[in-house]
Formats: sequence, C-alpha cells, structure tokens
Amino acid sequence: MPARVLDSFALLAYFRDEPGAEALEQLLVAAGRKDSPLHMSDVNYAEVKYSILKKDGAAAWAGAANILQGLPIEFHPTNRALADSAADFKSRFKISLADAFAAALAKERKAELVTGDPEFKPLEKEIKINWLK
Repeated sequence: MPARVLDSFALLAYFRDEPGAEALEQLLVAAGRKDSPLHMSDVNYAEVKYSILKKDGAAAWAGAANILQGLPIEFHPTNRALADSAADFKSRFKISLADAFAAALAKERKAELVTGDPEFKPLEKEIKINWLK
C-alpha cells in the first residue's frame, strides 16, 4: 500500500458522511489491516478540529476526537523543512496555508495526497493525488 497523506477535506467528509466518506473509510480499513497508517500534519488536524467546533459544536468534536484515537492515522508535527516546503507551495499556488502543509507532507513522504478538494488540482504535476469520489 503506498504512503498516503490526508488533508482536512478527507477527514471532514468522513466525519460528516459527505461524498468521499466511503472511499476514505475503505482506505482506513486497509491501512489498519496492513499496519500502514495514513499520515496527516498537525496543521491539518487543527483545521479539522476548528472546522468541526465551529460548524458542528463541541459535542460533535468530542465524538470525532474519540473516534480519531482509534483510527490508523499518524500525525506529524511541523518543522522548519516542512514549513519551507509549505511556504513554497503557498507562494506558487492559490491554496490555503493548511493545504500547503498537506502538500508539503505528501512531498516529504513521497506519498499520495488523499483529498476531494478541487483547490489541489493545479498541484497534480507536483504531487500524486488520490481523488476521493
């Protein structure tokens, strides 16, 4: 199974049962079976948390946080090299800073970026994207 990085779009779709949720669930099951976790930056984790808190409330976040503990996702802290790569992506593409960190982590880990966010379309020549459908 290739290394895969999640952006916030993927996890939010999963928690809200939006389009792409079923595809992400299949990736999570496969990652758990193969003891090959998916990856996410702490910046994208923060985006998931604030998005759920803001739109769905504290109770929804408490439930999501509990579920997250059992998912095969490895969270990665930022460092200067990752920040430099994210800054490069942000300076060249019209993407959010959090999305730039997701792209930077995918590049660093030579991984596919799992997303359904069309904002990543221009990055297809830079990183491999696994589009959720």
